Amino acid sequence: MTETRLVILGLGNVLCTDDGVGPAAVSRLWREWEAPPEVSVVDGGTLGLALMPLLETVDEAILVDAVAVDGEAPGSRVRLEGDDIPPAVLHRLSPHQIGVADLLDALRLLGRTPPRLILVGLVPESLGLGIEPTPAVAAAIPSLVDDVVGEARRLGHFFRRRPVHENPHPASALSVFHALGM
Repeated sequence: MTETRLVILGLGNVLCTDDGVGPAAVSRLWREWEAPPEVSVVDGGTLGLALMPLLETVDEAILVDAVAVDGEAPGSRVRLEGDDIPPAVLHRLSPHQIGVADLLDALRLLGRTPPRLILVGLVPESLGLGIEPTPAVAAAIPSLVDDVVGEARRLGHFFRRRPVHENPHPASALSVFHALGM
């Protein structure tokens, strides 16, 4: 079995409209792209500190999430790296983001932050209750998935686009519970 070097982690609450952009993006990634063996694509939802075992031993991580950026239109794409990420997730968009800030702080305090940490996301329009993203954010999700694939490629990990007729069974997607040994 190949050792995981890169984790792509979708974060967010799927019950809060645009806050669910991370899980929506990784779901689309699973359906449309085949990850190389050294890459794990995980829907981390709102688990916060429970995600530490997933991140503390990898070389690289790409977080996918909703990110508030002053002055940016809903659906705008965001890319942050390294030390620019913690301040961005400190501004609480939803209940899960305190968990993300705590997760990054805990990793830093233990000296286990992945050496390469990237956050890509979309500016949300709404975080109200609802299971569908707003139109502006929904329209930007395909571009966000392309951004994730592009970031992985820049890190040396090459995804293969699945043929249209090849639709993996949902069970083939790595669940966070499986990844954490639960």
